[in-house]
Amino acid sequence: MPRDKTFKRIYTFHTTTDAMSFEKYCHEHGVPGRLIPVPGEISAGCGMCWMADMGSGDTISDAIASNGLKVQGAYILLI
Repeated sequence: MPRDKTFKRIYTFHTTTDAMSFEKYCHEHGVPGRLIPVPGEISAGCGMCWMADMGSGDTISDAIASNGLKVQGAYILLI
């Protein structure tokens, strides 16, 4: 049975190094989400993106702003 699609926050990266650094920081600090391949609706330099639930936007934005994490773009997609 197919699962229901829900809106998700997607953060893309210029490089794989940026994606891996973002993932490491998030895991170490309990920031929700996970790395996935970039959905076909968008494009990104490295082909990887961070996907998180809609409710985690403030937590992720704070982590990006206060720790110098590098992102290419931020999107909301129905996935």
